[in-house]
Amino acid sequence: MTKPSVYHSQGYNCAEALIKSYNEEHNTDIPVSLGSAMGTGMTVGSLCGAVNAAAMIVGYIKGRESNGEANEARGYARELMSRVREKFNSEICADLKRNKVSCAEIIDFSYEALKEVLDK
Repeated sequence: MTKPSVYHSQGYNCAEALIKSYNEEHNTDIPVSLGSAMGTGMTVGSLCGAVNAAAMIVGYIKGRESNGEANEARGYARELMSRVREKFNSEICADLKRNKVSCAEIIDFSYEALKEVLDK
């Protein structure tokens, strides 16, 4: 499996890279294009694209199909966000960059946290 930071170094944005790696490792077919608008914190330094894509994958894997079902994805997303905040004190792209967190670091951390959360 190719690490998402490697895909990022090849020109994919952080969200696309995360989706691409997840598809490769788990034989899923989540459209990489879903991450195209998420890079660089939605292009304005907001929510980190890697974190955003990880939460989107949580929804894809654990989400519900109707409002009559319990929304279990929320708990998984909360756990994912807690791990990111615990490690970096923020999930905001501009804050991460200001705190000298490299894209590779947050991308790979988000991916590993995603896998750990989904494996629970």
